[in-house]
Amino acid sequence: MVGTFFGHAPSRTDWYCTGSVIDTSSRNIVLTAGHCGMQIDASYVFVPQFVKGAGPDQQPFGIFKIQRIFMDVRYGPSQTALPVSDLDTAFARVAPNQFGKRLQDAVGGGLTFTRPSSYNNAVQIIGYPAYKYNKAGHAVEYSQLMQTTQLPGYRQMQMNCTGFFGGTSGSPWITDWNPKTLTGHVIGNLGGKGGGGSNDWTSYAPLFGQNAADLLNDAITNQDPPRNPSPYVGLQLPANAFPEGASTWQHAKLLASGDYTGNHHSDLIVVWTDGEVTLYPGDGKGGFLPEHQLAKPKSIWANAVTITGGDFAGGGLYDLMVVWVDGEVTLYPDVSANGFGSEVQMVKPHTIWEHAQQIAAGQFHNGTYVTDLVVRWDDGELTLYTSVGSGTFGNEYQLQKPDPTWKNATLVTCGTFSGQQNWDIFIRWVDGELDTYVATSSQTGLGTETKIASPNRLWGDHASVITAGNYIGDNINDDLIVRWSDGETTLYEDNAPFAIGTEHTLVYPGT
Repeated sequence: MVGTFFGHAPSRTDWYCTGSVIDTSSRNIVLTAGHCGMQIDASYVFVPQFVKGAGPDQQPFGIFKIQRIFMDVRYGPSQTALPVSDLDTAFARVAPNQFGKRLQDAVGGGLTFTRPSSYNNAVQIIGYPAYKYNKAGHAVEYSQLMQTTQLPGYRQMQMNCTGFFGGTSGSPWITDWNPKTLTGHVIGNLGGKGGGGSNDWTSYAPLFGQNAADLLNDAITNQDPPRNPSPYVGLQLPANAFPEGASTWQHAKLLASGDYTGNHHSDLIVVWTDGEVTLYPGDGKGGFLPEHQLAKPKSIWANAVTITGGDFAGGGLYDLMVVWVDGEVTLYPDVSANGFGSEVQMVKPHTIWEHAQQIAAGQFHNGTYVTDLVVRWDDGELTLYTSVGSGTFGNEYQLQKPDPTWKNATLVTCGTFSGQQNWDIFIRWVDGELDTYVATSSQTGLGTETKIASPNRLWGDHASVITAGNYIGDNINDDLIVRWSDGETTLYEDNAPFAIGTEHTLVYPGT
């Protein structure tokens, strides 16, 4: 399935780069790196599962002469540090072996070309280091899978594992690898920036996308790739993305939604781990305008435990409620780009509020304004306060008695996902299950549980902070912002009680 290339019969020690068999209708396609393909021509042969010292007829599947190499004309050897190194992929068409068998017929399988949906994958990588690193001529292959992440600024993956010396360029990055059936999904090849890396312990691979898919189709159909394609544009941030990258957004500790600019849709307040507080005005189209700094780094806001936005004080703008690490609770009425304004102490320090884990504002008593507050306590109790105002928590209702299960409701927010007058509570459980409690009410209690997603590692391990609001400008608080563990930040538009909405990336991973 995986092999190497020679410029002559495979009986010497100058094997060159790594290739792998791709499952195609033509049954004669080999994947390698673009910078390898620049040196390979019709004088070369591909030797799958190469055995050092064996002659052509003693190789496990024979040898296959290269007929033609397919590469993107925009890629070149002087561009390995540029974004165009995303195109460091090549495919070769090969002739039948010396026994007349086509490549896939000889090896008995092929990898499935796959465009992955994420830079984060668990992969198997198999390659042939050059002779000076690998005198036995064995392929390097590890029993454990390697975890990939995005190479910042590129449409490429990166992984850390020793042993991938020169010669392993072109090695397939495989998910779901089955060595018995010789099957798996190939999502990239060792290459990209710097030809795949500058050392043997950190390696890169272009993430297969439309460009690689088009190139493979050219190879399968044996047609010329476009001679004058449009200039390659590397990773570009959309207009509605935040200007800071994921490395910054990993430090977004708390989020709160609310109308803080009087524009009748949601704006976003971010409390950062260093105590800075930032307001991002929403544009009503899922994007954001330039930020306003509400508090500088190293401020007291580093001690905020949980925040939420609501219209508790009855002014023209939303207010911000904060629970501090010492249990004090404060309310800032009519927060705006000009600052927090006055402070109202709702609860003095060192009270039961030291046990409040999460707060989220909503409307739960058939009212008009966002004046109610849901609190999850550290013993699993869930409390609803209605008609909260400046200096008062109004009326208290117990939605859930103390319960060990509800200790696992680790992310809580509220919105109008069902479109009913009383709002819904959105829960991300510690195992990644997502539920909404539809039309929660002070009269009828916790709403009807509706499952959005079963337990899963994506939401369980990586969803770090959430908030719900009206970011699309349709006057419905059913949009969800999620900050993930790697700093990626996503807006989900028009969520429903039973389904996550349309995804928009606000911060790209690896940036």
